[in-house]
Amino acid sequence: MANSSSNIIIPISPRKLRSDLYSYSYSEDYSKIPLVISVVASLIERNMARNHRIARNYMSSKGAVVFDCRDEAPDMSIQRYLERIFRYTKAAPSVYVVAYVYIDRFCQQNPSFRITLRNVHRLLITTVMVASKYVEDMNYRNSYYARVGGLTTKEMNQLEMDFLFLMKFKCHVNLSVFESYCCHLEREVSIGGGYHIERTLRCAEELKSKQNQQTTYINQIARIML
Repeated sequence: MANSSSNIIIPISPRKLRSDLYSYSYSEDYSKIPLVISVVASLIERNMARNHRIARNYMSSKGAVVFDCRDEAPDMSIQRYLERIFRYTKAAPSVYVVAYVYIDRFCQQNPSFRITLRNVHRLLITTVMVASKYVEDMNYRNSYYARVGGLTTKEMNQLEMDFLFLMKFKCHVNLSVFESYCCHLEREVSIGGGYHIERTLRCAEELKSKQNQQTTYINQIARIML
């Protein structure tokens, strides 16, 4: 996969990650990429490297292929792909945390699934889109996400449906789960750094308000299928 052409090193710290997740303003310049994107990209790349070593050393059964590219995989790094999604969808940093929760759940519920170069891009655009629908009040249509992700609308719709059924529609992320994953991301930035994400009332209220929206989302999917 191609690496980013930029040689600019962005300072990384748990404090900066905390600020992005809990104090991000929609009025900010969208050319500034939230730190959470770099952290999530790093974690997924590490997972892919581990899967590559396993596939090289052991014969494993074929896992879920729902996200596999039919043609050649996109020549774009995970970091740049997530940056592209952010720039065009303006999804809040918390969306990427929830998307990472979904990826983790998906891998746990489908043990034979391995994140690879052939499926990572489709997995990311699908999980970010579903997470955005869960977290945010206003969202772009699937057709728009399809264009951002380099897919057709039909492919995007099918990926969403396949993902939801393989997840058994377990899209709910409560506040404690969200916080635990934030802490996990912070540890990745600086293990033992002593920083903790502040549990701001505003963020807590926003997340709690989303807990009642899962039923509405599932009902919308059900109506589409009728």
